Amino acid sequence: MEELGRRFLAAKPEVVVVATPHNVHIANALGVIVAGRLKGKLNGVTPPVELDAPSETELAWRVLESFAAAGVPSAAVSFGSNDPSTAVAPMDWGVLIPLWFMGGRSQTPAPVVVVTPARELAASDHITAGAAIAGAAAASGRRVAFIASADHGHAHRQDGPYGFHPAAAEYDALVCDIVRSNRLERLVEIKREFVELAKADSWWQMLMLHGATGGWRGTLISYEAPTYFGMLTAAYVPS
Repeated sequence: MEELGRRFLAAKPEVVVVATPHNVHIANALGVIVAGRLKGKLNGVTPPVELDAPSETELAWRVLESFAAAGVPSAAVSFGSNDPSTAVAPMDWGVLIPLWFMGGRSQTPAPVVVVTPARELAASDHITAGAAIAGAAAASGRRVAFIASADHGHAHRQDGPYGFHPAAAEYDALVCDIVRSNRLERLVEIKREFVELAKADSWWQMLMLHGATGGWRGTLISYEAPTYFGMLTAAYVPS
């Protein structure tokens, strides 16, 4: 993550779009956070790990318009205040942890757009959503980074909360191969049943990554499974 953070800062993005599996869950629709700020904290950590970041609401609404134009079901999401501009939405760990390493602790962190997947929708819908995000980013005229946040198989150990299943290691090995070979299009070949057996969080966000970065080159930085779930970091840049 530290290496990915160095690459992130070198790219000098003006806005960050984060796709996370750990925020709101809307049946049959992607979510886009339109609250004015995002704030979150990891419990039980010393020293404190917490962030407070501004949202990029103009781009958030552009993304929603792009989803609608592409026929992808979606909803704007806010929290607390009835005025989205003054609302502060919870920042889940799927957003906080990447931003902790990628600019979130700077004096002027880049504003953020948070997008949530919809597991009921087809793989093709998430690919289309990724392309719509890229289209909205291009139309904004700003340098935009996209973070596909997730862990992979969560069934690597019997003593973990999801128990053990060999599909976790098999899924992770397949994802590593897909990233190494720059073949994100192979994600559509993965069956949902296999993803469920592996207890993976990553398939939907990686499909969005594929849609957003078609033709880009990826570099696998690291993979490890030190506990019950697998973690992978990779960087994608235009060819």
